[in-house]
Amino acid sequence: MKQLGLALLSGTLLAISWPTYGIPVFLFVAFVPLLFIISNLIIHHKKYNGWRVLGWSYITFFIWNFFTTNWLQYADVFGAAFAVLVNSLLMSFVILIYYKIAKRTTRARSLTFLVALWLCFEKLHLGWEFSWPWLNLGNAFSENTSWIQWYEYTGTFGGSLWVWLVNVFVLLLISDYKSITSLVKKKFAIGISLLLLLPIVISYIILSNYKNQGKTFEIIALQPNIDPYSEKYNLSNDAIADLLLKLTRQELTPNTALILAPETVFADNVRLNQFNRLDFKLKLDTFIADNKQVNFLTGVSFIEFIYDRKKVSTKSNKLRDNFWYNDFNSAVMLTNTQTPQLYHKSKLVVGVEDFPYQSVLKPLIGDAMIDLGGTVAMKTTQNYRSVFNTNDDNLKVGPIICYESVYGEFVTEYSRNGANLLAIITNDAWWNNTEGHRQHLSYAKLRAIENRRFVARSANTGISAIIDDTGKVIDALAYEKQGALKGDIKTNSKLTFYAMAGDYIARIAMFVALFVFMIVMFRKKRMKL
Repeated sequence: MKQLGLALLSGTLLAISWPTYGIPVFLFVAFVPLLFIISNLIIHHKKYNGWRVLGWSYITFFIWNFFTTNWLQYADVFGAAFAVLVNSLLMSFVILIYYKIAKRTTRARSLTFLVALWLCFEKLHLGWEFSWPWLNLGNAFSENTSWIQWYEYTGTFGGSLWVWLVNVFVLLLISDYKSITSLVKKKFAIGISLLLLLPIVISYIILSNYKNQGKTFEIIALQPNIDPYSEKYNLSNDAIADLLLKLTRQELTPNTALILAPETVFADNVRLNQFNRLDFKLKLDTFIADNKQVNFLTGVSFIEFIYDRKKVSTKSNKLRDNFWYNDFNSAVMLTNTQTPQLYHKSKLVVGVEDFPYQSVLKPLIGDAMIDLGGTVAMKTTQNYRSVFNTNDDNLKVGPIICYESVYGEFVTEYSRNGANLLAIITNDAWWNNTEGHRQHLSYAKLRAIENRRFVARSANTGISAIIDDTGKVIDALAYEKQGALKGDIKTNSKLTFYAMAGDYIARIAMFVALFVFMIVMFRKKRMKL
């Protein structure tokens, strides 16, 4: 019963730490109860201890995953169950591997391995085809941006490392409390306090000294508030264009430089080679011709038919013999002076926009794509991050489509390619009025800090927002409110250290984990410290 209580406590502490309702300070002790269980199992060798480790860990991580991401059920119950159950299992495997290593080496070495291995796991979740980095620990501070201004140097992996280091030292203090002297206890307490508070102090210093002296532009983020379950795929593209222009005119001024419309707001699949001839495109062109200062960025669902096998990619969809098509979730920039600029979404939602590991899974489960309206098919991606030029050479926009905004290093590619403003277009209505859309907005603050870029966000049903380059939400439109959000952004073309170096902490962690693993495998079983 004691072990069950500790597993439940760890899971609860992790869950109540998560944005946007949580208190992230609990994260700094959240793993300690679970690690107490594992420490006890390491000391007392019994048959089936490995299964016990897996079981107690699974209870902890199931609670965390369920209470923080159960909103996925509003999009698809099976997808939600898969995400919660499988992600909990993957996290449990990390603890199981730590347990196996801890039985063979010193406590200091095994805990070092645990921290490094968890960071490797988070990096894996950013890159493999079942990618799901929503619960990477560094994301937890997205509602406390004044604590993490140093993310411009470390990215979210700095936050993950911070959480684990404090947990480890708290564990060591409590574990050895009865056997160490008062002086050592004081040193431990001081060390933990510094480890906890010094990053926050540094963050406030960075924040107080940060200034953006870039050029100011007026932008409008549109929020049409179209229900994707009942309206979106029943409205014509022409009707959508009329609505967007109506909302735009409510806030338009001669100074408006950029208008943002949401992801796939034009959802009636548009043939890529016919785009320039379609009525809704001509309506937008006419509006831009009448307002020459305006640049219009919008989401469009494109489709491209392919009859030449040589043009088929791994992300193409086959209709029948010798007939394929590409299905794009795209961002389009329309201006008065240039041909349309395109970017195709390249970080895809597993099961909805992408079929992971097709060669293995397709023979087993067939075409098991989740239907969220529109065309149920794999989306076709591109290999580079496009940056949209505007009528003004001082404004260059990085188009980020929905789920892509959760990926820190991925988003830095826009900054490296010249973007001085990040524009997120999304449709979060699938999750209804839950923590899903609120967390998604909150994570956008992390991208603002990491890149020191303003973020302009257009969300179909909300929350549309303007976020400054310190992660502060300047203004926002409430969920399920139709309207247009007007505000000023400032550009910044300087690259942060993180934008240049990327997830270097994770790469160092890979080396450390491999190094410790090799040492342990080639040494005798551990001796106690």
